[in-house]
Amino acid sequence: MATTSDIRNGMMIEFKDGIYEIIDFLHVKPGKGNTFVRTKLRNIKTGQVLENNFRISEKLTEVRVEKSKKQYLYHDGDFYVFMDNETYEQISVPSEVIGDLDKYLIENTEVTMKTTPEGEIMGIELPTSIVMEISECDPNVKGNTASGGGKNAVTQTGLKLTVPFFIEAGDRIKVDTRTGSYQERA
Repeated sequence: MATTSDIRNGMMIEFKDGIYEIIDFLHVKPGKGNTFVRTKLRNIKTGQVLENNFRISEKLTEVRVEKSKKQYLYHDGDFYVFMDNETYEQISVPSEVIGDLDKYLIENTEVTMKTTPEGEIMGIELPTSIVMEISECDPNVKGNTASGGGKNAVTQTGLKLTVPFFIEAGDRIKVDTRTGSYQERA
Protein backbone atom coordinates (compact mmCIF):
# COMPACT_ATOMS: atom_id res chain seq x y z
CA MET A 1 0.00 0.00 0.00
CA ALA A 2 1.20 3.47 -0.87
CA THR A 3 0.16 6.84 0.54
CA THR A 4 -0.38 10.13 -1.25
CA SER A 5 3.14 11.22 -0.27
CA ASP A 6 4.49 8.37 -2.46
CA ILE A 7 2.76 9.68 -5.60
CA ARG A 8 5.07 10.35 -8.57
CA ASN A 9 4.69 10.77 -12.32
CA GLY A 10 4.48 7.44 -14.12
CA MET A 11 3.26 5.56 -11.04
CA MET A 12 0.63 2.88 -11.76
CA ILE A 13 -2.26 2.49 -9.31
CA GLU A 14 -5.48 0.52 -9.04
CA PHE A 15 -8.30 3.05 -9.12
CA LYS A 16 -12.04 2.58 -9.56
CA ASP A 17 -12.36 -0.25 -12.08
CA GLY A 18 -8.93 -0.42 -13.68
CA ILE A 19 -5.26 0.41 -13.71
CA TYR A 20 -4.33 4.07 -14.08
CA GLU A 21 -1.03 5.86 -14.67
CA ILE A 22 -0.41 9.13 -12.84
CA ILE A 23 0.40 11.70 -15.53
CA ASP A 24 0.60 14.78 -13.31
CA PHE A 25 0.10 15.64 -9.64
CA LEU A 26 0.13 18.65 -7.34
CA HIS A 27 0.05 18.82 -3.52
CA VAL A 28 -2.50 21.51 -2.58
CA LYS A 29 -2.61 23.23 0.81
CA PRO A 30 -5.72 25.41 0.84
CA GLY A 31 -6.13 28.23 3.37
CA LYS A 32 -9.05 26.39 4.95
CA GLY A 33 -9.58 22.67 5.01
CA ASN A 34 -7.31 19.69 4.68
CA THR A 35 -4.36 19.19 2.34
CA PHE A 36 -5.05 17.07 -0.74
CA VAL A 37 -3.29 15.86 -3.89
CA ARG A 38 -4.75 16.86 -7.26
CA THR A 39 -3.90 14.26 -9.90
CA LYS A 40 -4.36 13.63 -13.60
CA LEU A 41 -4.81 9.92 -14.31
CA ARG A 42 -4.75 7.97 -17.60
CA ASN A 43 -6.56 4.65 -17.91
CA ILE A 44 -4.08 2.11 -19.29
CA LYS A 45 -6.68 0.16 -21.30
CA THR A 46 -8.86 2.96 -22.75
CA GLY A 47 -6.46 5.93 -22.71
CA GLN A 48 -9.14 8.05 -21.03
CA VAL A 49 -7.70 10.88 -18.92
CA LEU A 50 -9.47 12.03 -15.78
CA GLU A 51 -8.73 14.28 -12.85
CA ASN A 52 -9.12 13.20 -9.23
CA ASN A 53 -8.33 14.63 -5.81
CA PHE A 54 -6.96 12.32 -3.12
CA ARG A 55 -7.17 13.18 0.59
CA ILE A 56 -3.74 13.29 2.19
CA SER A 57 -4.55 10.28 4.43
CA GLU A 58 -5.84 8.11 1.57
CA LYS A 59 -4.14 4.80 0.81
CA LEU A 60 -3.41 3.78 -2.81
CA THR A 61 -2.79 0.33 -4.24
CA GLU A 62 0.34 0.57 -6.38
CA VAL A 63 0.60 -1.84 -9.29
CA ARG A 64 4.03 -3.42 -9.68
CA VAL A 65 5.44 -2.82 -13.14
CA GLU A 66 8.15 -4.89 -14.78
CA LYS A 67 10.25 -3.26 -17.49
CA SER A 68 12.08 -5.03 -20.29
CA LYS A 69 13.88 -3.94 -23.45
CA LYS A 70 12.12 -4.73 -26.74
CA GLN A 71 12.81 -3.85 -30.36
CA TYR A 72 10.01 -2.45 -32.54
CA LEU A 73 9.72 -4.46 -35.77
CA TYR A 74 6.65 -3.40 -37.77
CA HIS A 75 2.98 -2.31 -37.76
CA ASP A 76 0.45 -4.99 -38.72
CA GLY A 77 -3.16 -3.72 -38.94
CA ASP A 78 -4.35 -3.01 -35.39
CA PHE A 79 -1.16 -4.35 -33.81
CA TYR A 80 2.45 -3.26 -33.36
CA VAL A 81 4.97 -6.11 -33.33
CA PHE A 82 7.94 -6.03 -30.94
CA MET A 83 10.75 -8.54 -30.42
CA ASP A 84 12.51 -9.57 -27.22
CA ASN A 85 16.24 -9.11 -27.91
CA GLU A 86 17.25 -12.07 -25.72
CA THR A 87 14.71 -14.76 -26.67
CA TYR A 88 13.76 -13.42 -30.15
CA GLU A 89 10.10 -13.93 -29.19
CA GLN A 90 7.70 -11.63 -31.06
CA ILE A 91 4.96 -9.81 -29.16
CA SER A 92 1.91 -8.17 -30.76
CA VAL A 93 0.69 -5.07 -28.90
CA PRO A 94 -2.76 -3.56 -29.65
CA SER A 95 -2.88 -0.01 -31.06
CA GLU A 96 -4.85 1.23 -28.02
CA VAL A 97 -1.88 0.45 -25.74
CA ILE A 98 0.56 2.38 -27.95
CA GLY A 99 -1.78 5.39 -28.35
CA ASP A 100 -0.20 8.52 -29.85
CA LEU A 101 3.35 7.21 -29.36
CA ASP A 102 3.05 5.55 -32.79
CA LYS A 103 4.32 8.79 -34.38
CA TYR A 104 7.74 8.03 -32.84
CA LEU A 105 7.97 4.33 -33.72
CA ILE A 106 10.53 3.62 -36.43
CA GLU A 107 11.58 0.09 -37.33
CA ASN A 108 14.38 -1.30 -35.13
CA THR A 109 13.86 1.31 -32.38
CA GLU A 110 14.60 -0.08 -28.94
CA VAL A 111 11.87 0.69 -26.38
CA THR A 112 11.14 -0.26 -22.77
CA MET A 113 7.95 -2.32 -22.43
CA LYS A 114 6.00 -2.05 -19.17
CA THR A 115 4.11 -5.19 -18.09
CA THR A 116 2.34 -6.46 -14.98
CA PRO A 117 3.80 -9.51 -13.21
CA GLU A 118 1.02 -11.53 -14.90
CA GLY A 119 2.34 -10.47 -18.33
CA GLU A 120 -0.33 -7.89 -19.25
CA ILE A 121 1.20 -5.13 -21.40
CA MET A 122 0.63 -1.70 -19.88
CA GLY A 123 2.56 0.51 -22.31
CA ILE A 124 5.94 1.44 -23.69
CA GLU A 125 8.61 4.02 -22.90
CA LEU A 126 10.50 5.58 -25.78
CA PRO A 127 14.12 6.77 -25.74
CA THR A 128 14.35 10.51 -25.03
CA SER A 129 15.33 11.29 -28.64
CA ILE A 130 14.90 9.54 -31.97
CA VAL A 131 16.48 10.19 -35.37
CA MET A 132 13.77 10.66 -38.02
CA GLU A 133 13.72 11.58 -41.69
CA ILE A 134 11.78 14.58 -43.00
CA SER A 135 9.37 13.42 -45.70
CA GLU A 136 7.93 16.83 -46.55
CA CYS A 137 8.32 20.43 -45.44
CA ASP A 138 7.27 23.93 -46.42
CA PRO A 139 9.49 25.69 -48.95
CA ASN A 140 11.90 28.42 -47.90
CA VAL A 141 10.74 31.97 -48.50
CA LYS A 142 13.39 34.51 -49.45
CA GLY A 143 14.21 36.77 -46.51
CA ASN A 144 12.93 34.42 -43.81
CA THR A 145 16.32 32.96 -42.89
CA ALA A 146 17.29 35.81 -40.56
CA SER A 147 14.03 35.84 -38.58
CA GLY A 148 15.01 32.92 -36.33
CA GLY A 149 11.63 31.26 -36.84
CA GLY A 150 10.87 27.97 -38.43
CA LYS A 151 8.73 26.15 -40.96
CA ASN A 152 6.32 23.23 -40.75
CA ALA A 153 7.57 19.74 -41.54
CA VAL A 154 6.29 16.15 -41.49
CA THR A 155 8.45 13.11 -40.65
CA GLN A 156 8.27 9.67 -42.25
CA THR A 157 5.89 8.52 -39.47
CA GLY A 158 3.49 11.46 -39.93
CA LEU A 159 4.70 13.52 -36.95
CA LYS A 160 4.15 17.24 -37.59
CA LEU A 161 6.67 19.66 -36.08
CA THR A 162 8.42 22.98 -36.63
CA VAL A 163 12.00 22.89 -37.93
CA PRO A 164 14.58 25.60 -38.79
CA PHE A 165 14.54 27.03 -42.31
CA PHE A 166 17.70 25.22 -43.43
CA ILE A 167 16.07 21.76 -43.03
CA GLU A 168 14.86 20.21 -46.30
CA ALA A 169 12.89 17.09 -47.25
CA GLY A 170 15.15 14.02 -46.97
CA ASP A 171 17.21 15.47 -44.08
CA ARG A 172 17.56 13.40 -40.90
CA ILE A 173 16.86 15.19 -37.62
CA LYS A 174 16.81 14.36 -33.91
CA VAL A 175 13.36 14.70 -32.29
CA ASP A 176 12.66 14.92 -28.55
CA THR A 177 10.02 12.22 -27.83
CA ARG A 178 8.83 13.93 -24.64
CA THR A 179 7.84 17.18 -26.34
CA GLY A 180 7.73 16.26 -30.03
CA SER A 181 10.09 19.09 -30.92
CA TYR A 182 13.15 19.44 -33.16
CA GLN A 183 16.52 19.09 -31.38
CA GLU A 184 19.21 19.10 -34.04
CA ARG A 185 20.24 17.84 -37.45
CA ALA A 186 21.47 14.24 -37.34
